[in-house]
Amino acid sequence: MNKKILLATGFAAAVISLSGFIIRKNLVKKADLRLPAGFSATIVADSLGPVRHIAVTGSGDVYVKLNALRKGKGIYFLSDTNHDGRLDKKLAFANYPGTGVKIKDHYLYSASNTGIFRYKLNGKDEVIDTENPEVIVQGLVDHAHDNSKSMVLDDQGNLFLTIGSWSDACRQRGSGQGIPGCPILDSAAGIWKFKANKFNQAFSDGIHYAKGIKNAVGIDINPVTKAVFATQHGRGSFDDKFPQYYTPKQSAELPAETVYELHEGLDAGWPFAYYDQIQKKKMLAPEYGGDGKTSTDKYADPAVAFPGHMAPNDLLFYTGSMFPKRYKNGIFVALHGQSASPKKGYLVAFIPFVNGKVSGDWEVFADNFAGTDIEHPSGPIKYRPMGLAQGPDGALYVADDLKGAIFKIVYKK
Repeated sequence: MNKKILLATGFAAAVISLSGFIIRKNLVKKADLRLPAGFSATIVADSLGPVRHIAVTGSGDVYVKLNALRKGKGIYFLSDTNHDGRLDKKLAFANYPGTGVKIKDHYLYSASNTGIFRYKLNGKDEVIDTENPEVIVQGLVDHAHDNSKSMVLDDQGNLFLTIGSWSDACRQRGSGQGIPGCPILDSAAGIWKFKANKFNQAFSDGIHYAKGIKNAVGIDINPVTKAVFATQHGRGSFDDKFPQYYTPKQSAELPAETVYELHEGLDAGWPFAYYDQIQKKKMLAPEYGGDGKTSTDKYADPAVAFPGHMAPNDLLFYTGSMFPKRYKNGIFVALHGQSASPKKGYLVAFIPFVNGKVSGDWEVFADNFAGTDIEHPSGPIKYRPMGLAQGPDGALYVADDLKGAIFKIVYKK
């Protein structure tokens, strides 16, 4: 990075101690992941702390969003200064935590838990002024639970923003019954559309694009159809309040974790309904008259359904040319949790697409982030996939929020 730019932008003051951040020359650690033939992975950064989403520049530098401040900062800018494959330099800025981070049209867009900021980038995708970001959206609801504000930007100047529900099932306090109409839906549990280039937008300036999506942490745009896709975290247990309808085993397996193809006005049904991946039906929630057997066709079905409690925390359409042709325009999903049946989790899944549409079942792409047999664990979980990004060469980057590591997955014939 140019020294004059650093001094002009305030980045020089943001250079922090690299203790705990390995920078020895040529020390690129191979990652012990299970990958399809021809793929390999390295750990290009570690010990970063509570990492959430990431964005990779055209030069291969990486912006990292943190879910909690470290030394008062919430974004890292990582670069490989000696070109040995290791991100050896770390700069920190931004005084807020959050999840979403995107690069679009020479700007870095970054989320706090209550809004979106924007930073102008220079020709090398470096932030020009770290101290004075533009405020794009502000004043969004934050109840400190499922409060990430993930985002994606289209080519028409729109910013699609996720707002999760802090309530698991919109129940009345002290009761197993749902709140009639669930007023939470007015300000959360959905996707809102804002202008990407308009400053100081309030919540009221947004368009309620899709609703009934409990907590969408991953969001991206289909490169073929231009439709927005978003993941959804499913609700929690059923058997605690409704043991007459659900066994503990069913609660451990349901409901599905899902991916939705969105359009304006879509209603995915939360909290009134959930998707049962075993019966392959939308079911009425027990808080709203369901009994585990009553289905409904009132709400949209997902494009993809994963087993319950796998926690899809990011979604990326792959547009690169490094990977084999079958991966082109398909989806990678970072699964941050673990399902009870089948006993899978802490992995990156792949969903094939043809002509912009899902063309097959989801499959395991990168596994063994946990570093232990999760059916019969013999030690602690090592890593949990959290964020995804594509490099300029077509490599896939995966962020881990347990140790704060970043993996780089490449393909070579």
